[in-house]
Amino acid sequence: MRYLLFPLLLLSSLVLAQKAAPVGLQLYSFRNQFAKDVPGTMAMVRQLGFREVELAGTYGMAAADFAALLAKNGLKAIGTGADFKDLDNNVPKVVREAKALGVKYVVCFWIPHNGDAFTVQDADRAIDVFNTAGRLLAENGLSLCYHTHGYEFQTYQDGTFFDYLAANLDPKNCNFEMDVYWVKSPGYDPVALLQKYPKRFPLMHLKDRKPGTPDSMNGHADVESNVTLGQGDVGIAAIMKQAKKSGVKHYFIEDESSRSMEQMALSLAFLAGLK
Repeated sequence: MRYLLFPLLLLSSLVLAQKAAPVGLQLYSFRNQFAKDVPGTMAMVRQLGFREVELAGTYGMAAADFAALLAKNGLKAIGTGADFKDLDNNVPKVVREAKALGVKYVVCFWIPHNGDAFTVQDADRAIDVFNTAGRLLAENGLSLCYHTHGYEFQTYQDGTFFDYLAANLDPKNCNFEMDVYWVKSPGYDPVALLQKYPKRFPLMHLKDRKPGTPDSMNGHADVESNVTLGQGDVGIAAIMKQAKKSGVKHYFIEDESSRSMEQMALSLAFLAGLK
């Protein structure tokens, strides 16, 4: 096991190793470390206390080999990403990869659209693709979710495009992964959205935002605005209190900043201290 990549967190990780983390980890948080050392980074994920993870690629490894490495470290993969094009044109490929990785959830992280504007044509295409692919995935024991990214909260009719998506996506075929940062970023309240759409968010990304960060409705932001959970303006404590009531089943910390390793133990400590 190689710890040279992680000197700042070694002590904290050893302390946390004796107790399972209260949530899972989106492995994209450690993408830079995985790029250099897949086995060592995977071992550190376990050492931090994580038991559930969400995947964002396999860093050049075959899916079966990556799944074996997860199992070796006692990590359960809950979900993996799927490209919109594959959901549209190659669902069998998505099924094969998900089965090889042993996940239950398949998550699409982006709906293609031109520029910053999201249109009803973009939404309608996504509804068609997600309902069709979701039905095929369900027939194979898999669940499809769409990960919100901010642009869905642009105004449409008497609400937002998110409202339009939620109304037209069959919950038997497609639900949502709430990224709380990307609900806060366009100016919306994650707690209110959870209350408005109970049971539509089985998955959640936990991510906090540096106070003073400009709002955004285009799905783009400075990753360095990601701060330790509880130190930002997203309202993580209130979200966690509501999330279980609204049917969230799996939570994943996603810290995209260059400080993700340093901040992770502190984020876990914050969550562990919530009442």
